[in-house]
Amino acid sequence: MKQDKHLLIIDDDKALTALLSEYLAQEGFQISCCHDGLSGLSLARENNYSLILLDVMMPGLTGFEVLKALGGTHSTPILMLTAKGDEADKVLGLNLGADDYLAKPFQHRELLARINAILRRIEKTQTQQQSCKQLLVNQIEVKPTTREVFCHQQSIELTGTEYQVLTLLMENVGQIVSKQTISEQVLQRKLSPFDRSIDMHVSNIRRKFAVHCSDDKVKTVRGAGYIFLSGE
Repeated sequence: MKQDKHLLIIDDDKALTALLSEYLAQEGFQISCCHDGLSGLSLARENNYSLILLDVMMPGLTGFEVLKALGGTHSTPILMLTAKGDEADKVLGLNLGADDYLAKPFQHRELLARINAILRRIEKTQTQQQSCKQLLVNQIEVKPTTREVFCHQQSIELTGTEYQVLTLLMENVGQIVSKQTISEQVLQRKLSPFDRSIDMHVSNIRRKFAVHCSDDKVKTVRGAGYIFLSGE
């Protein structure tokens, strides 16, 4: 891992952030920390981080409020740290623009694996942007070199994960893409039972398209996955 990977940890648990900082620094990361949502929001806006670890419950602004303030269009990936088993927090975090979530308490190795998976995914996308051709399907246009998305010629702001899910579906237009495939290719991990991450990312894409599109572009195939419709 190169030293230029800079992470921001926003968590009011100072003991935990100290432990994570030491561990991740040993793995080659540069670490910045803050312990309240307001300070975290300020740092997130003012600096260019590789990834942000964002706790849900904090003084000042909660993690959800930080996500709302960022507007769901941020380019920096965000890994939410949620309470174990709290499905509502996970769903809300993803709906507000988080890229992934991890329930506390967690093993340091699992956190590292999630971070590396997200960073690998971003690096892969950046490499593909240099060679991928523009996509235009069913009035949806994707420009890989600038990562711009248009619906009926109107600009659509997607998070990094939403963009990658959309691109994968459009590259396989008219074909079922399973949730397992999306999870492995986009989130870089196998789909676990009851994991709703993919569902929420697709739901967010649909919601953003609905502002400019009267027709649904993505069809759910129950028990199988999703199809991006050709419009024919």
